[in-house]
Amino acid sequence: MALQWMILTYVVAVEAVLAAVLTIPSPKLLKYRLVSLVSLLLQPALFIVPFAGFQLLDIYWKNEHRLMCTSEICTAAERDRYEKSIYKAQRNVILCVSACLLYWCVYRICKYYKEVQNLEEVEKRYKKE
Repeated sequence: MALQWMILTYVVAVEAVLAAVLTIPSPKLLKYRLVSLVSLLLQPALFIVPFAGFQLLDIYWKNEHRLMCTSEICTAAERDRYEKSIYKAQRNVILCVSACLLYWCVYRICKYYKEVQNLEEVEKRYKKE
C-alpha cells in the first residue's frame, strides 16, 4: 500500500515542478521547446487521473468500513491509532485531488502556450500579406 502513495507523491512533486517551470518567464524558443516536450509527456501521464480516482474510491470504501473508536470502551492506544488512520486518509485524499488538479493545470498551461504560438503564426502570415 505504501508504494502506491509514494508513487502518487512523486507524481505530484513532478507535476508541481513542471507547472512551476512552465510558468517561469523564459525565452520564447526555450519555452516552446519545453512546452512541446511536456505535451508529449502528458498523454502517457494521463494514467494518474484514473489511478488517483481508484485511490479515492479505496479511501472511501475503507472509511465506510472502518471500525469506529469513539466510545469509552476504547483504550488510549486504540483511539490514537484511529485518529492516525483518519489523518492519513485525509492526507491521501489531498494527495489524490492535488494530483488531478496539477495534471489539469499543466495540461491547460501547455494548451495555452500552443494557442499563443498558433496565434503568433497567424499574425505573421497576416503581416506578410
